[in-house]
Amino acid sequence: MSFESIIGNDENKKILNNSIINKNIVHSYLFYGAEGIGKKIFAKEFAKMILCNGEDNKPCNECKSCIEFDSDNNPDFFLIEPDGNSIKIDQIREMQKSVLEKPIESNKKVYIIDNCHLMTKEAQNCILKTLEEPQEYVVIIMISSNENSILPTVKSRCTKIYFKELADSEIFKYIGNNYEGTLLENDMIKLCGGSISKADFIIKKIDILNQIKDFINGIERTNKLHFIQGNQLFYDNKDDINLILEYIYILLFQAVEKNKRNINGYINSMKVIEKTKYKLLNSNNYDMTIDNMLINIWEEINEKNSRS
Repeated sequence: MSFESIIGNDENKKILNNSIINKNIVHSYLFYGAEGIGKKIFAKEFAKMILCNGEDNKPCNECKSCIEFDSDNNPDFFLIEPDGNSIKIDQIREMQKSVLEKPIESNKKVYIIDNCHLMTKEAQNCILKTLEEPQEYVVIIMISSNENSILPTVKSRCTKIYFKELADSEIFKYIGNNYEGTLLENDMIKLCGGSISKADFIIKKIDILNQIKDFINGIERTNKLHFIQGNQLFYDNKDDINLILEYIYILLFQAVEKNKRNINGYINSMKVIEKTKYKLLNSNNYDMTIDNMLINIWEEINEKNSRS
C-alpha cells in the first residue's frame, strides 16, 4: 500500500491503509497535531488512494485518476487553503456548490481543508451542514495544528487522527533521504522539534547556527568585551532571532547535561534566554535587549571572573 515514502506516524499509516483495504472510508476526517510533521503529505496521499481506480494496490500510479492527481489536474480533488489570514465563508459556500456535483473520474470526491483552524466562525458554522448531511461520494479531510480553535460541533462530526512529532531518529533519516551530504549534529536535530518543515528551514540556516554554536561554546574562553562585540551576529540575523534563541537554549541545556563546573551559571543563562524572548515578544528595543542578554549570559557563566 501507500505512505512508504513518508517518514513517521506508522500507526496512522496502518489505520488509513486498512480503511482503503476494508472499504471503510468515512465522510470526514480531522488530521491534527503539531505544525510541520507531514499531515498535509499524508492527507494528499490518502486522497490519491481514495480516488485511485486501480483494482489492487492503491494508489496504482497508472490509472487516469492517479496520473491526473500527480499533475494537479484531478477533477475530483480539491484543496482549500486560507485566503490571506483565514478561510472565509465564501470559500466554504463555493465548496458546498461543488459538493452537489457528482465525481467525474472516480467514485469519490475528496476535499482537503488545510489549516482548517483558520476558518472563520461563520465558515465553520457554514460547513456544519455539509458534515451533518454529506453526499455519499464526498470525503472531507481537515488539517489542523490548533485543534482548540475548531468548534466542538465541527470536531464531533469528524474522525480524529492525531499525528505525533517525529522522533529524532526519524528526522535524522529524513535529512539523510532528502539532503545528500548534509549531516545535522544532535543539537540541531533537537532544534527541529520533530518537525519536517522546521528541519528544512534549519538546513537553510545551518551556517548561521554553526556561527552561533562556536560563539556560545567559546564563552568561557572569551573576555567580556569581546563576547559582547559578538552582538553584530545577532543584529545581522534579526529575522531569525527566535530560531537563534531556541538554539542557544538547547546548547546551554546540553552544557548542563555535560556537568560543566558552573551548572548554576548555565541554568541561570537559560532563564536569561526566556526573559529575552519575553522582552522581544513585547516589542522591547531589539539592540538593547540583545546587548543585555549577552552581558547577563557572560556574567552568569563566568561568575568568578565577573566578580573578581
